[in-house]
Amino acid sequence: MKLIKLIALAVVVMFGYNCKEAKKETKEVTEEAIEKVTEEDNVEVIKFSMEPKSNSSVKGEVTFTQEAGKITMVANFSGLTPGEHAIHLHEKADCSSDDGKSTGGHWNPTHEPHGKWGAAEGYHKGDIGNLTADAEGNATLEFITDQWCLGCEDENRNILGKAVIVHQGVDDFVSQPSGAAGARISCTGIIQ
Repeated sequence: MKLIKLIALAVVVMFGYNCKEAKKETKEVTEEAIEKVTEEDNVEVIKFSMEPKSNSSVKGEVTFTQEAGKITMVANFSGLTPGEHAIHLHEKADCSSDDGKSTGGHWNPTHEPHGKWGAAEGYHKGDIGNLTADAEGNATLEFITDQWCLGCEDENRNILGKAVIVHQGVDDFVSQPSGAAGARISCTGIIQ
């Protein structure tokens, strides 16, 4: 009888040990899978509505998506005059003034001259360029860069606290300090 009890006890102990090991392995595999998903799906998205400025009727939405070390900016506008219009990031997320000038100048943390994005002679980190409105006044822009981030500690890359401005005119990429783009006709602050 003692032998049967001893065998039964040994089976219970072995079974309990194996269950603990199985649970431990399952927990480790699950935690590893969660970490991989979190790393792979580490996507941040923020979206803003643009508001008309300078007596315009230009509205729109701008979405910033941060993923894999890059920012994708997608902007959709309506109410524009047909043709090209400059779009820039400005220094301050303050769209309180009627003319949009409360946003300050172009965002230029590296103190470069104004220019076309990527120009060897230099460009502002906010010099996005121009977008083209169709005959109905609608325009879409997609801009991708690894030179921006959302909320990182690098002030030369962090776009939080800046503003998106659409201008009445075209950026000529030459005139200093703003490309002679004209009035600010739509604005939004990039805030979280």
